[in-house]
Amino acid sequence: MTEIEIIQLVAEELKLKAIQVKNTIDLLDEGNTVPFISRYRKEVTGSLDENQIRAIQERIQYLRALEARKETILKSIEEQGKLTPELKEKILKAVKLQEVEDLYLPYKPKKRTRATVAKEKGLEPLAEMILKQEITEGSAEEYAVKFVNEEKQVSTIEEALTGAMDIVAEVISDDADVRKLIREATFKTGLLQSEKKHAEGRTPYEMYYEYTEPVSAIPPHRVLAINRGENEGVLKVSIDVETPKMIALIEDLYIKNEDSVFIDYLRKAIEDSYNRLIFPSIQREVRSALTEKADEHAIGIFAQNLKNLLLQPPVRGKIIMGIDPGFRTGSKVAVIDQTGKYLEGTTIYPHPPQNRYMEAKSIVREMINKHGVDVIAIGNGTASRETEMMVAELIREMKDERKVEYVIVNEAGASVYSASKVAQKEFPDLEASMRGNISIARRLLDPLAELVKIDPKSIGVGLYQHDVNQKKLAEALHQVVESAVNMVGVNVNTASASLLKYISGLTSRTASNIVKYRDEHGPFRNREELKKVDSIGEIAYQQAAGFLRIPDGDNPLDNTSIHPESYEATRKLLKKFEIQDLAEGGKLLRKKLKQENIDLQALLEELNIGEPTFNDILDNLEKPGLDPRDEMPKPIFKSDVLKMEDLREGMVLKGTVRNVVDFGAFVDIGVKQDGLIHVSQMSRKYVKNPMEVVAVGDVVDVKVVSIDPERGRIGLSMVLDE
Repeated sequence: MTEIEIIQLVAEELKLKAIQVKNTIDLLDEGNTVPFISRYRKEVTGSLDENQIRAIQERIQYLRALEARKETILKSIEEQGKLTPELKEKILKAVKLQEVEDLYLPYKPKKRTRATVAKEKGLEPLAEMILKQEITEGSAEEYAVKFVNEEKQVSTIEEALTGAMDIVAEVISDDADVRKLIREATFKTGLLQSEKKHAEGRTPYEMYYEYTEPVSAIPPHRVLAINRGENEGVLKVSIDVETPKMIALIEDLYIKNEDSVFIDYLRKAIEDSYNRLIFPSIQREVRSALTEKADEHAIGIFAQNLKNLLLQPPVRGKIIMGIDPGFRTGSKVAVIDQTGKYLEGTTIYPHPPQNRYMEAKSIVREMINKHGVDVIAIGNGTASRETEMMVAELIREMKDERKVEYVIVNEAGASVYSASKVAQKEFPDLEASMRGNISIARRLLDPLAELVKIDPKSIGVGLYQHDVNQKKLAEALHQVVESAVNMVGVNVNTASASLLKYISGLTSRTASNIVKYRDEHGPFRNREELKKVDSIGEIAYQQAAGFLRIPDGDNPLDNTSIHPESYEATRKLLKKFEIQDLAEGGKLLRKKLKQENIDLQALLEELNIGEPTFNDILDNLEKPGLDPRDEMPKPIFKSDVLKMEDLREGMVLKGTVRNVVDFGAFVDIGVKQDGLIHVSQMSRKYVKNPMEVVAVGDVVDVKVVSIDPERGRIGLSMVLDE
């Protein structure tokens, strides 16, 4: 396919205009990032969003790789002197890598096989007789006897026919049409089966000890569960098909003359080809395709959950105490101020004996009063329950002194952060065990700024994230973090290098250089000053500038997502309508535009910008410095504790969605164990995908429908009315 044909194909597949696809590809090829294109090149792409741009990017990469593979394969077949015009046309027309590889299979260099041994023995002409089915007189043995040759180690007629059938079996196995036919039939009619292989005691895979489900219908999460059971040696897994029907499909393709003297040998070769060569290969392909699809699905869920978690609203203007609960080594306590600066830390033991419990409570009370703590963030790990009870009791005792609330924070990955180089650099004088509680407090202060310091796989908002393709997972999660950071934008004067490196156009090196420049020269006064930073040239500046905010700088526009390249148009607009105050500019501007019945097209030409950029400028002038996260649901602050023993069926509570998976959502309702809303309990209507109803971080009203204290399970429902 030519580049024009590729563009046309992608446009048709994604239901876009060819010019949108072409312009987007040109921008990507020039090195522009997806967030930059999405935000600042809307006129060029026709206002495509990030998802559409990434879809174009992925498809173009696939099709370009496909064309490169075609070139390699055509060259290889041509060098063998076997490239026919028909074969060349088939390869060039293929739009899937699988089709190309199927067509290449007969010409692909192979290891020594039974067929290659038979060819060395001179049995290829006999194999051709079997395949052509033209001979109807005499017997197969009469023709096979001519190929008996002791020198070539063909001692008998039977050996000659067996060798010829080996060649025929390989020819059939290498046939692209056969493989396509059997592959499609296996996907359509095959059954994925699993059985117990080896297991002692109870395992999570008991439902799969005798399990069968159609290949065409098995959901991704079950594929991953079965794969894990197989990898752990608990399950034996296979694909079951009706073999006679599969063989009959091949016979329909190959048997042309029932009167051929070789017909029985051809049937045997077809059966051997299917059982020995085709089915094992297709079974691997089908399993691989199921896994790839399941991986893609699981990665998609993880990515969406991660994005929702990263975009949780910050808790601004509060003094926060973070507590990382623990038994043996105690609970670590840290206090941070409104900017995230570490103030003080210690270790407490909020559990028996009584004297230690009272001492812990006394220490926390003292730190609350000393620093004016507003909120206590408690990690949800080991000893979280005991710590929460102590904090709730203390809050009750202090209600007349000052208002303090607490919130349970997901601490997944805090220990990974505490031992990381980033944490060591931030707090070189603190032990690793003390850094985790600072992270817990900062997750409440600004979830995005803190969570970017942790490997996304450690955040714990996915399903089977350690089982899926790790390279694809890492790529997807990087895109999610990049998207979230650029969607929000960052304060260039307070952001860490860990946060800055995700900004469009920046790298770990340039992010570190920004922090270094800031430390040496003080806060940035304007975006233009970024050009003075080592390694930030015109291109990096163009990509990054619009996403970097400078509150209280020289230019109020630097605290908006208006790009510097649009500053001139913005000033002209404000001047034209005689607006001085930027804070009131947007609302006043919209009002004047309506009142004065402005010719929009003429105005756009005068400003030399497109309508999408004009609308973005208006939005930013109307709400300068807006953080999109502020529109998200706020965390639930509590002042008293709820125990599992307090729960009753029918009780309605507020909860925070912690994780969304294929079969439902896990919700923190304030007891030690998260409750599960099964997908069937999300609505009176049928819900196919839980993500259509809830997202990580959502605050939802739920009804308790079942309680199993022994197994620590709580069933919840979002259907509240009877």
